[in-house]
Amino acid sequence: MNAAFSTNMRIKLPAAAAFLEIVMIILFGVFVRYPPEDESKVAELYLYPYFQDVHVMIFLGFGFLMTFLKKYGLSSVGFNMLIAALGLQWGALMQGFWHMHLNEIHLGLRSIINADFSTATVLISFGAVLGTTSPLQLLIMAIFEITIFSCNEYLVFNVFQAADTGASMTIHAFGAYFGLAVSFLLYRPGLKKGHENKGSSYNSDMFAMIGTLFLWLFWPSFNSAATGLAYQQTAIINTYFSLAACTLTAFALSSLVEKRGKLDMVHIQNATLAGGVAIGSCADLEIQPFGAMLIGSIAGIISVLGFRFLSPILASSLRVQDTCGVHNLHGLPGIFGGLASIIAGAVQVNTNVTAGMQAAALGCSIGIALAGGAFTGLLLSLPFLGQPPDQNCYDDSVYWEVAGEVEAQRSSLDNIEDQNKLNVDS
Repeated sequence: MNAAFSTNMRIKLPAAAAFLEIVMIILFGVFVRYPPEDESKVAELYLYPYFQDVHVMIFLGFGFLMTFLKKYGLSSVGFNMLIAALGLQWGALMQGFWHMHLNEIHLGLRSIINADFSTATVLISFGAVLGTTSPLQLLIMAIFEITIFSCNEYLVFNVFQAADTGASMTIHAFGAYFGLAVSFLLYRPGLKKGHENKGSSYNSDMFAMIGTLFLWLFWPSFNSAATGLAYQQTAIINTYFSLAACTLTAFALSSLVEKRGKLDMVHIQNATLAGGVAIGSCADLEIQPFGAMLIGSIAGIISVLGFRFLSPILASSLRVQDTCGVHNLHGLPGIFGGLASIIAGAVQVNTNVTAGMQAAALGCSIGIALAGGAFTGLLLSLPFLGQPPDQNCYDDSVYWEVAGEVEAQRSSLDNIEDQNKLNVDS
C-alpha cells in the first residue's frame, strides 16, 4: 500500500468523521427538540416494535447481506455501521427541516423510523460500489445522497401526494439508480476483467444468507411502519405473501436458468427479497392477497433474469460495475413496484391514488437519483478522497487489522531472519 493512501486513512478519515459528528451535535443543539408537552408522547409508542424491526434490517440485514465477498466481510459490516450511524443523524435533520415547527425539529418514533429509511437508501447505493470506495468517499456520499433523497421524498409525498408506503420508488429505485450513477462516474477499467478477490467462499455466502433471512423476516415491518394505523395490517399481509411467492419463483427460475440445474446462491440471497421491494408502493392498497402474490412472483422472475443476463451487460458495455447487483434487487423491482402502483391507480383500487401522480413519482425518483448520483460521483472522483488502487479493492486488510495478519507477518519475518542466519553461518 502506498504512503499517500495510508495517510488518507490515518489523517483524513478521522478528521472527516470527527468534523461531521461535531457538525451534527451543533445542528441538533440548535434545531432539535423533544415533542412539546401538549403533544402526546405515548401516541407513537405502538411504533416501537416496527422501529426495532427496521433498525435490525439496517444494521444486521443490509450489513450481512453484503458479506458475500470472501475477503471483504469486515468492511461490509463495519462500513455499513459507519454509514448508518452518520445517515440516521443526518436523515433526522434533513427530513426534519421539511416539517419544522416554529424553527424547531420535533423528534418522535416516526421521525427516527424515517431517519432509518433515509439511511437504507444510502446502504442500497453502497452495495453498487462495495469494495471499490474508501470510507471517506462513503461518508461524503451519505451526506449528499440523504440531502437529495429528502428533497425527492418531499416532492413525491407532499407535492404529488403519491402512494409509496413501502418506498419501492423513493428508497429502492432511488437508491439503486443513485448508486449506479456513482459507479458509472467511478468506473475502473482495471477491474473490467475481474479481480481475484471479487468472489465468494462457502463461509462468506453463509454469512450473506444470514443477512437475507433477517431482511426477509422483517420486511413486513419495513413496508408497514410508515403507513397509517388503519392500513398497517393490509401492508403486512400483502408483503408477507409477496415475499413467499417471490421466494418460490426465485428458487424455480434459478435452477432453470443455470446450465447444470443447480441453484445459484447469488439468486437466493437477493432475488428472494425482490417481492418485498416490488410490493412496497402497493403495500397498503387493497389489491387482495392474490395480487400481492402476483407482484411478488413477477419480481422474483425479473430479479433472477437480471442477475443472470443483465449484470454482465452493465459491466461490459455500459461501464457500470455493480458489485452487489443492486440494479436487480432494488432497481428493476422498484420500477416494477412503481408500475404496479400506476396500474392500481388506473383501476382505482383506492380512490386517493391516481395513475398520473404515481407515474410522476416514479419518473422524478429515477431522474433525480441519476442526476444526483452523477453529481455525487463526480465529487467522489476527486483524487484526494483516497479511492483505493485497483490492487487494493475488495480487501479488508487495506482498512482493518485482520486477526492473524500481524502474527503471519511476524512469522514470515522470523523465517526470513532464520534463513539469513543460516546463509551467514554457511
